[in-house]
Formats: sequence, C-alpha cells, structure tokens
Amino acid sequence: MTTVTTARARVRPSLRPRARLDWRLRFGALSLIWGFSFLLIKVGTEAYAPFQVTLGRLVFGTAVLAAAMAVKRERLPRGARTWGHLAVAAFLLNALPFSLFAYSELTIPSTLAGICNATSPLWGMALSLVALSEDRPTRVRFAGLGLGFLGVLTVLGAWQGFSGLDATGTAMALLASLSYPVGWIYVRRTLAGSGHSHLSMTGAQLLLATVQLAVVTPLFTSLPARFSPVPLLAIAALGALGTGLAVLLQYGLVAEVGPTTAQMVTYFIPVIATAAGVAILGETLHWTTPVGAVIVLAGAALTQVRRSA
Repeated sequence: MTTVTTARARVRPSLRPRARLDWRLRFGALSLIWGFSFLLIKVGTEAYAPFQVTLGRLVFGTAVLAAAMAVKRERLPRGARTWGHLAVAAFLLNALPFSLFAYSELTIPSTLAGICNATSPLWGMALSLVALSEDRPTRVRFAGLGLGFLGVLTVLGAWQGFSGLDATGTAMALLASLSYPVGWIYVRRTLAGSGHSHLSMTGAQLLLATVQLAVVTPLFTSLPARFSPVPLLAIAALGALGTGLAVLLQYGLVAEVGPTTAQMVTYFIPVIATAAGVAILGETLHWTTPVGAVIVLAGAALTQVRRSA
C-alpha cells in the first residue's frame, strides 16, 4: 500500500494539466485573427476566384478541427436529423457568408467588409423581434438598433448618394453579416440540447460546408492558370487560423468567461480590419469610415444590454 501510494504521489504532478494561456491573451489573439481575415480574403481573391478562396478556407479550417477532434478523441455526431440541420447551419454560417465576403471584396475595400461584419449584432437584434419570443428587446436595445444602422448610413455616406461605393459589393457584405444571426437562430431552434459537444458539432458543420463548396466551385470556376504562392498562403492562413484555430479559441473563451464577454471580440474586429487594410494594403480611409464604425459599434454594444434581474 505504501509503495502504491508513493508511486501515485510521484506521478500526480506530471499528470497535472498545464496552465492555460490567460484568457485576455487568447481574446487578443482571436481579435487579431478575425480582424486580419478580411485582409487575407482580399489577398486571396487577387489570384483566385471567390468560391476557390472559400473552398480553400473551409478545407484548411476543417483540417484543424479534425486534428483537434482526433487529439480529444471526439466523434462526429450521429443521426440523419442532426446532419440535416447541420447542413442548413453549414450553409448559413459558413458557405454563404464566407462566399459573400469573398465576392464583396472584389469591389469593396477590406476595411468596409470588416465594418459590415460588425453589423451582425444589429441584424440579430432585429431578427429577435420576430424569431425569439423569449428575447424581447428593451428601449435601450431598440436605441442601439437605431444608432447602429445610423452608423451604417454614415459609413456608406448616404447623404452623398453612396458615391464612390460599389452597391453590389456592399450589399453582399451586409447580407453576409445578416446570414450569421439567421444561422445562429436556426441552430438555437433546432440543435440546442442535442447532447453533442461543440467541437463535434462544429467539425461536422465545417465538413458539410466544405462538401457544399466542393460541389458548387467547379460549376462556376475553372482551374487557375497558375498557383500564386502568396495568395495561396493567405488562403491557408485564412482557413487554418481564421476559421479552424479561431473557432477553438472562441469556444474556449465562451467556456471560461461566458458568451457575453467572448462576444466583445466583435467590437475589435473592424478596428483591426481597418488598420490592416490601410497600413498593409494601402486602402483609402475617408472620415466617414472610422466615425461610422464607432457609431455602429456603440449601437451594437447597446443591443447586447440585457434587462437586469
């Protein structure tokens, strides 16, 4: 008995899990990764078609999650009904918005795409009015909704007749940001309480999105004449970091500090996307862009205020 106890005492320290990186550092890393994603999309579309950029992004992102599932010995979910709902979620949360952002950046700056992405909480608030009866808005959240869309109009320079902006590209970016809350509402209504882990569900979701793009891409694109290395590396980083690693960081943050704090990353993304676009890609920055972005973020923050108990 003494020998066994001593052996256990000696082994125990080596079995202790290593201290995790402080959540603030992981929060900052997630903000940087997602903020730079719009720059990577822009670089990728310089040599490859938008559907090809999206397919590559999903392939690399799925590979990262598959590796994480293998390490944690997670299995894919079972059941035709679950996979059917996941197929819809994959389209709304991955295949559609990723493709729309890629197409939008053919004609609009990455800075504008990043700011459009920040309107997701505003769309989510508007959709909750009709889709989620248990999430009724308050006056403060209503004010945030109005303020946020005022910020969108400021970014677009509505009083100038949207001059200098590509309407189609901007509409695609806004539609992409709308697709996220639609997808999350769908997931909340159909897959909540499924009993599967977040990693397992997300891995299956990305796999299905990859299959969807693998079917669509050959129908609308042809093989590139040559494979440009820098755009290809940008796509690989976009998938491995901006999709795969980012999802792992996000779920870790939600588990540790809660969804409200984790969601605050949304407010840093357009700031980083704007700084990266201007500093690295040399994109032009008009005064309406930062001013409107601040208004959008203020409105989005107000829409997340919950009624105190």
